[in-house]
Amino acid sequence: MKCEEIHAPNSNWVYVMLPSKKTVRMPSVTQRLRDPDINPCLSESDASTRCLDENNYDRERCSTYFLRYKNCRRFWNSIVMQRRKNGVKPFMPTAAERDEILRAVGNMPY
Repeated sequence: MKCEEIHAPNSNWVYVMLPSKKTVRMPSVTQRLRDPDINPCLSESDASTRCLDENNYDRERCSTYFLRYKNCRRFWNSIVMQRRKNGVKPFMPTAAERDEILRAVGNMPY
């Protein structure tokens, strides 16, 4: 670790300047899970995590959030399977395409 010493004028004090903290980067897996183009159920995941935080990690109180997340994953996995079968790439629709799909279906089917 590199430090820089600064001597104060007319004083016996020496100030040591420590390097600033580096920004902490998320692991690439975490970055991918937080990317709305990759994870279609980001809001459901955040809601279930928030529920756990607010209810002192009592899983029974958050079962509706877990169910909503599970249904979201099931719905988008079925879309991915249909697109893969039809040869449409990318298999997971982008966020803009997902909005169009949800409008066509009649908002959130889960």
